[in-house]
Amino acid sequence: MHLAIDARGLRKRFGPADVLTGLDLAVPAGTIFALLGPNGAGKTTTINILTTLVHPDEGTARIAGHDVVADPEAVKRRISLTGQSAAVDEVLTGAENLVMFGRLSGLSARGARRRADELLRRFELSDAAGRRLGTYSGGMRRRLDLALSLVVDVPVIFLDEPTTGLDTRSRQELWRVIRSLADGGATVFLTTQYLEEADLLADRIAVLDRGRVVAEGTADELKALVGGEVVELRDAEGALLAELPTDGTVHGLRRAVEELDRLAAASVDGSAVSIRRPSLDDVFLQLTGREHAPALQESR
Repeated sequence: MHLAIDARGLRKRFGPADVLTGLDLAVPAGTIFALLGPNGAGKTTTINILTTLVHPDEGTARIAGHDVVADPEAVKRRISLTGQSAAVDEVLTGAENLVMFGRLSGLSARGARRRADELLRRFELSDAAGRRLGTYSGGMRRRLDLALSLVVDVPVIFLDEPTTGLDTRSRQELWRVIRSLADGGATVFLTTQYLEEADLLADRIAVLDRGRVVAEGTADELKALVGGEVVELRDAEGALLAELPTDGTVHGLRRAVEELDRLAAASVDGSAVSIRRPSLDDVFLQLTGREHAPALQESR
């Protein structure tokens, strides 16, 4: 198996705080890999180390076969990084921004214009090519941010919370674009605060907590860690009153239903018991001991 990203024993301390405490990652080429974790788990620090922005205190990381510390320039030529915003000119049009980035990346004037046209078509922005960036919607802006990071073709793409702040439709549009990148052979490494995003997009998911990976696998494999079905108790308005995971056995399911039935007897009229499959929210809570809070932003 060819690894696009191979990190072993990464450690990083900022002042008295241990942010990474022995991080291991192995990301196969041509896949989408999602890194999840609670606030302050070390997701952004991980991205910064893998993209050569920060040196690890210990451990090694290789991107497309090149060491991030020993050969950072080779790594930079093989990656792109899209954060929550790009350094763009709001006065220029979408096409002008792409041409400018192309010229700064070493393309000729003709080559930059040709590449800009290709990316505008690929990200469905051709109709807005002549509009100033300040008139773009949030979804259009994020697609352009991603297009800017791909002016030069690279094998490994880092996306740090690429859909934060977008509405549902815009997120779904960007998901389609991200999937197309992997289908074209690129490796996509993303951090996200939307568990649904990781569930739908990622070939593999790692859960980061207190600076190290506490679980890794496909979405289904991680959900299997929780056990069987989750039994819920809801009131007449549909609000969740209580929920209990089961071990997947008939006995475990019966025990959970009986417990919630007892709670329902003391609850409001019209309460009902239902059963659902485990979600990544359940995984997140079990592995980290914390509810997922997508509105929070991490500092490291």
